[in-house]
Amino acid sequence: MRTVLVTGATGFVGSHVARALAARGATVRALVRPTSPRENLRDVRHVAVCGDLLDPDSLREAVSGCDCVYHVAADYRLWCRDPAAMYRANVDGTRAILLAAHQAGVPRVVYTSTVGALGIPRGGGPGTEATPVALSDMVGHYKRSKFLAEREAERLARDERVPVVIVNPSTPVGEADIKPTPTGRIIVDFLNGRMPAFVDTGLNLVDVRDVALGHLLAAERGQPGERYILAGVDATLQEILGWLGEIAGRPAPRRRIPFTLAYAAGVVDTFVEGTLLRREPRVPLEGVRMAAKRMFFDGSRARRELGFAPRPVRGALERAVAWFGANGYVPAGLGAPLDPERAERKVK
Repeated sequence: MRTVLVTGATGFVGSHVARALAARGATVRALVRPTSPRENLRDVRHVAVCGDLLDPDSLREAVSGCDCVYHVAADYRLWCRDPAAMYRANVDGTRAILLAAHQAGVPRVVYTSTVGALGIPRGGGPGTEATPVALSDMVGHYKRSKFLAEREAERLARDERVPVVIVNPSTPVGEADIKPTPTGRIIVDFLNGRMPAFVDTGLNLVDVRDVALGHLLAAERGQPGERYILAGVDATLQEILGWLGEIAGRPAPRRRIPFTLAYAAGVVDTFVEGTLLRREPRVPLEGVRMAAKRMFFDGSRARRELGFAPRPVRGALERAVAWFGANGYVPAGLGAPLDPERAERKVK
C-alpha cells in the first residue's frame, strides 16, 4: 500500500486529492497546522501530521517513508495585508517541501501550480504550456508568487534532479470550496443576489474532482520537470452566470458594465476597504485587473500524455450550488440539481 503526503489537504483542491487517493487505497498523510479547520477531511481516511511549510523539521518527519508527495497548499487570495507572507508560503514553502521530499528519497512529487502562472497569446487564443510568459505579465501578488514558485520547481527538477511534475489547473469548481476561492465567491455572490451585472471576461472551468484525478495521473504518467494544464471548458462570465441561473432557478444578470467602470470600482473599494479599513475588499483591484484578459486554455497535452479526460462541468456547478446552500453560504435549498442527462447536453 502506498503512503502519500498531501499538503493543503484541508482546502478545496487538496481535500479532493486526498479523497481520491484514499479511495484508491493509499495511506494518506495530511500536513495540517494545529489551527487548520478539518471539515473537508471529515469523511476522508487519513493521518493528520502537524507541521508547517516553513518548519524544516516538521517537513522531514512528514515526508519520511512516502512514495509520493502532492504539494497542493498555497496562499490563494486576491488581496492580503502582508504580501510578503504570500511569497513566503508560495515560493519559500514550495522550495522547502520539494527539497525535503528529495532529501528523503521520495520518488515522485506533484506540484500544484495554476494556469495563472502561464502565458496568454496576444492574439487572444487559448494558452498552452509553451506560450511565452514573463514575470512582468503576472497581475498581482498571487500570480507573481505562483510564477516564481513554478520557476523554482523547474529549477530544482533541472539542477537538483528533484522528481517533480507540475500541474496547472484552470478554474476548479465543485463542492467543498470552504473559504471560498475567488471563483467560489462569484458563485456565492450570484446566488445571494449580489451580482447585478458582469464584465466581459472569460474563464476555463474544470470539475474539481477531475483536477484531483489529474494529480494522480501526473504522478503515474507525468515527466519530471514538465507541466500539464488541467483544463475543462472555456466560457465567458456571462455564460457561466447563465448556467448558474438555470441551476438555481433565478435570472442571470443581463447588464454588462464597461471594464473602466469595474476598474474604478476596484480602485475605490481596495483603497477604502483594504488601505483605510484594513479588511478584504469586496471588489479587489487585483481581481478586476485579472478580468481584463480571457483566461482560456488548451488542455490537450494533459489529455494526450496523461489520459486526462474531464467531464462536462455542469455537474460540478450543480454540486457547488448544492454545497454552498447546505453549508450556509447561500439560502438552503436554492436550486435543485437538474437531471444529469440534461446537464450533459447543456454544457460540453
